[in-house]
Amino acid sequence: MKLGVLGIDRSIAAVVAAAHRAGDTISLVCDVEGNSHNDEMFKGVPVDSDWEALLDEHRCDAVLVGARGWSDVRAEGVRKLVQAGRHLIVSHPVELSMLWCYELDMIRQDSKSRIIPCLSDRLHPFLRILQQQMEASLAGVSPLGDIEGLSIERRSESRSKDSVLRHLARDVDLIRALAGDPARLSTFGDADPTKAWSTLAVQFTGAAHVTARWQIQGLEFADQQIKNTTFSATIRVTFQRGICTIDIPSSRHAIGTWRMSSPDSTSPNNQSILQSLDFDSGAAILQILKNSDLHPHTKISLNLDDSLSPATWSDACRAIELAETVPRSLDRNRSIELHREEFSEIGTFKGTMASLGCGLVLIVLGVLFVATLLGAIAREAGWEWAEWIAGIWPQFVLSILGMFLALQILPWFIEDRRKSDRE
Repeated sequence: MKLGVLGIDRSIAAVVAAAHRAGDTISLVCDVEGNSHNDEMFKGVPVDSDWEALLDEHRCDAVLVGARGWSDVRAEGVRKLVQAGRHLIVSHPVELSMLWCYELDMIRQDSKSRIIPCLSDRLHPFLRILQQQMEASLAGVSPLGDIEGLSIERRSESRSKDSVLRHLARDVDLIRALAGDPARLSTFGDADPTKAWSTLAVQFTGAAHVTARWQIQGLEFADQQIKNTTFSATIRVTFQRGICTIDIPSSRHAIGTWRMSSPDSTSPNNQSILQSLDFDSGAAILQILKNSDLHPHTKISLNLDDSLSPATWSDACRAIELAETVPRSLDRNRSIELHREEFSEIGTFKGTMASLGCGLVLIVLGVLFVATLLGAIAREAGWEWAEWIAGIWPQFVLSILGMFLALQILPWFIEDRRKSDRE
């Protein structure tokens, strides 16, 4: 398989390393800063400063999109690649903008492009084991009893607003995979706005009635055992009769060792069982691409019995949407109800027409007031031209409203054209 690269970061570097190990080819590199590490990684690979070279299907089968050095030029390039129907592996998050993500999603639905977000953590077998334990508890058949809470502690050296939201955009995907889509979001932070992001905690509640809490921490708050390792996050599920934890290694390592501790329900005192398992995040993402319809002869079976289903671009959009909601909740100091809305061109059209309709009503009222006033003044002053203008306002308003109503049937023609194109 031939892969093109548009920008680089740790997630994409892990995929590139996995591609090298699998014997795949990096055929073209665009918009990657030059340094010793990148020069070694892409040694002998053609470099092009223009992303348009990636549109050529003969040069690469899929494109890897990184977040470091993100710019409007790269964002436009990604948009054009999706319009052209190219397959993409996109680092998550590249853009903390819900509108940009959903715009890309609408383009993807029309062009049949495949966008794979780099959300590899949910593919680890430990997450599947933890989800099965939670499902058994919710069904009332778990020896560990009911679930009392789910928490994710994220440790980071940088706790700026941008860094915290990027961590949350990745981790909230794990919360959705384990506890379902949240229905309410609450934030807790320091009263001092300058310290609020470094101490941020976010609580999610959903239909599964499992309270999930996410918190950012500095490395100085980690216990000594965590400090001596490379674990950057801990997932903890508290049951009535035990606690399950998963320690996630830092993303600095392409292949990291995960650690899971869970109570042994067969022992008298529910003693913990400690398990460790290496995980290649780049290979997991690359495997999803090879399981698509890109190249049937490179197809590999994904054992979904051992892992959760891969994240889709819709999952990535939802994660960005939830992360974007946090600043509003923090500024208002209150909980925010979350609504799941499917974004589409038809939905956007209806929303635009609704706003335009309200504007037209206000304009009609203004025209009515001005025409009545102008007509009265014209009759008193004997201005025939002004009286004529004031007298034609019903026809003017009727023509504008007729044009607005005619626009409402436009989606029918567009939908008919798409059906004929598909046939």
